[in-house]
Amino acid sequence: QLQLVESGGGLVQPGGSLRLSCAASGFTLDYYAMGWFRQAPGKEREGVSCISSNGGSTNYADSVKGRFTISRDNAKNTVYLQMNSLKPEDTAVYYCAVLNYCRGPVRAWGQGTQVTVSS
Repeated sequence: QLQLVESGGGLVQPGGSLRLSCAASGFTLDYYAMGWFRQAPGKEREGVSCISSNGGSTNYADSVKGRFTISRDNAKNTVYLQMNSLKPEDTAVYYCAVLNYCRGPVRAWGQGTQVTVSS
């Protein structure tokens, strides 16, 4: 059974860093794009970043460009989101997702991990 488990969220001060991980089981990531999304209280879920199946292409929301980096290790069946220079407006539940291709439909979601940026 396909399962995605996020980890690495937590409370961090503005300007700090976190690295989120998304471990997949029940299937192989090799053939799929992977994305990170987030949902803040009272707001719609939004795309944050996406990486192609072979890692050769990435894209980012304008709000996180230059601060966040997505990567993947297909041997470990894991995708990462390195988040630097965090801002209070980055506070949200972060979800990883499996997609056939970036900007395509989501095939599966993780359960989410909370990121709170506050002093």
